[in-house]
Amino acid sequence: MKITDLLIGTAVGFAAGYAVKEACAQKDVSPEKALKQVKSNVQPRIPVNGSWIHMNPEHYEKNHVDYDVYRGGISSNEDGQTKQMDFVVDAKTGTILELGTQ
Repeated sequence: MKITDLLIGTAVGFAAGYAVKEACAQKDVSPEKALKQVKSNVQPRIPVNGSWIHMNPEHYEKNHVDYDVYRGGISSNEDGQTKQMDFVVDAKTGTILELGTQ
């Protein structure tokens, strides 16, 4: 076996290992994507006029389960009045954990 074959095999092995590690690494949902998911989930029932989200995830506990979450809010006009709602979204999955009025 030539030394070049050994070096090429080693390089390919490292590259494949790195690619698998990156593919398997669990990524958080981006805050923008989480906000878009919240808006699309509530839009059929609540007309959303404005929205915001904190860009940094924070620790949150619900029912003795720990989560990393994004907090945010939406506003809507119903019957001529502005209604503010806060939400908590799981940063790993984008699942709405809490949605309530202020």
